[in-house]
Amino acid sequence: MGAAEGNGVKAVDARRRIAARAAREIRPGTVVNLGIGVPTLVADFVPDGWGVLFQAENGVLGYGAAPPLGRENGHLTNAGGLPVTETPGASYFDSTVAFGMIRRGCLDMTILGALQVSARGDLANWLVPGRRVPGMGGAMELAQKARTVLALTTHTSKEGEPKIMSECTLPLTAERCVHLIVTELAVIEVAAGGLVLKEVAAGHSADEVAALTAAPLLMPVEPGVF
Repeated sequence: MGAAEGNGVKAVDARRRIAARAAREIRPGTVVNLGIGVPTLVADFVPDGWGVLFQAENGVLGYGAAPPLGRENGHLTNAGGLPVTETPGASYFDSTVAFGMIRRGCLDMTILGALQVSARGDLANWLVPGRRVPGMGGAMELAQKARTVLALTTHTSKEGEPKIMSECTLPLTAERCVHLIVTELAVIEVAAGGLVLKEVAAGHSADEVAALTAAPLLMPVEPGVF
């Protein structure tokens, strides 16, 4: 994800703001997959006792927030290899079972990082031009099979280019899959009639968000604030 200094927000603060707001979309008792990058921070903002089961492609169901420094377990990580904690009732299984859960549509939600999102909800998050990558990984299946897909991203790239586009210019992960976009500046719903600006970050304006978005935004009379 690109840094957000150009928007007046330090990168680390932007990442945590995005993750904290995304966590508010998670309902108690649901099964949720978190993608690598900023989505991994979301588990840190889910209340204890919420009953959320975080699932990872490496074969774990029921992990929690990152452990305190020095309390990491090298055998307990998420799909990105970052240490996590165990929640009551956690279970472990082969990665083929984990992908079977995804392909059968057993996930209530997946929260994925994004390089670009289009006005139709197309998602591009697997290839950065000029960089070698091993492949698309599981994001394609997550984007197509989860009941709800959240895309997390800084509103612009390091170069200040918009990431929310009328049409994606990067290779797509999946078409028409994103339901909600969360950035450090805004919460945007992908609706049948276009992109709806639902909320604006405190200290920013709807006009500012619109100027940094390369797709038309439908704006309520008074967007919410987060």
